[in-house]
Amino acid sequence: MNNIKIAAVQMNSGADVAANLALARHWATEAATAGASLVVLPEYFYLMGEQESQRVALAEPWQAGPIQVFLAGLARELGVWLLAGSIPLVSDDPERVYNSSVLYDNNGECVGRYDKIHLFGFDNGVESYREADVFKAGQQIATFATPAGRLRSSICYDVRFPELYRHAPGFDLLAVPAAFTATTGEAHWEVLLRARAIENQCYVIAAAQTGVHPSGKRTFGHSMIIDPWGKVLALLAEGNGYAMAEMDADYLSKVRLNLPALAHRMVG
Repeated sequence: MNNIKIAAVQMNSGADVAANLALARHWATEAATAGASLVVLPEYFYLMGEQESQRVALAEPWQAGPIQVFLAGLARELGVWLLAGSIPLVSDDPERVYNSSVLYDNNGECVGRYDKIHLFGFDNGVESYREADVFKAGQQIATFATPAGRLRSSICYDVRFPELYRHAPGFDLLAVPAAFTATTGEAHWEVLLRARAIENQCYVIAAAQTGVHPSGKRTFGHSMIIDPWGKVLALLAEGNGYAMAEMDADYLSKVRLNLPALAHRMVG
């Protein structure tokens, strides 16, 4: 693991895919220019439309299609590692797609994918969400080797399930691209992210959707980067932009040496 700057891009994505990709390009470029070596885009960066079902029509085969071509080209152009928060990938169910994070190296080569395992469901009588109507749940936990160390991939609602992050191998950086609702975000977003950082003694990078979208739904924003002690190193509360911080390999090792909680776990 190297000491590198990492950036979480925050977006208010809308119903125009081309405009959303242009916005992602702009802020990824700004982050790279500021020195980021790893850039994370939020969940659904490509579309926050009026209907969730629109995602099915945009589904791409694995390693083919215009969104993935765009991402590979952007990573190569900027010379950064790029984690695309989530894109729609074809599944074996024609009415549902995978909600997938894809990771590109600084040469624009795709080095892996993670299909979101936990599908969000919420209904408080005013707001309702049922991701299982549109998405098919993934089955495989994914950990990738990157210049920032071992990266464990997850998406949004996954952050509520700490057992997801206890599977070997361990990791140094946890990515949580998200489109957290304003309602649940205000109550739980930061505390969940800080808990995952503390209990796994890792850095956390959380890139979020923000503001009101064409469906009328509001996302919470508050993209942030958290260190292994649970300290928020960088935060962008609202609006388009990015949060950036440096990962310190020596500090990560010091936290794990001083408080060897991972070694003290009782397994079984």
